[in-house]
Amino acid sequence: MEYNVTSIRAFIGAKDYELSRNFYLDLGFEERITGPKMSYFRLGNFGFYLQDAYVKDWVNNSMLFLEVKDLESHLLRIKSLELENTYKRVRISHIHYNDWGKEFFLYDPSGILWHIGEFK
Repeated sequence: MEYNVTSIRAFIGAKDYELSRNFYLDLGFEERITGPKMSYFRLGNFGFYLQDAYVKDWVNNSMLFLEVKDLESHLLRIKSLELENTYKRVRISHIHYNDWGKEFFLYDPSGILWHIGEFK
């Protein structure tokens, strides 16, 4: 069987839904509200669902990988937003160099870990 896939979308939770919504809007995502407790956030053709749901073990173990071109410019842009000053729990790392490429890490207000990377 051959799949005819048009997208794949993760569901992530939020400890404080409104705070997380604002964080992703500030980060540059476009929001489409899908219901009173869920929104779809996208960048271009890619996105994820943010839910007004919090299960500590689930959220603390959630990770997303965002592949980009020109990782350095993405890091500079994100740091220029000063999200760490606006959102108490947000953290942004420096670039880590690996055999496969490079990445930096971004934690959202709930603790969701984003790997933002560029493959060789």
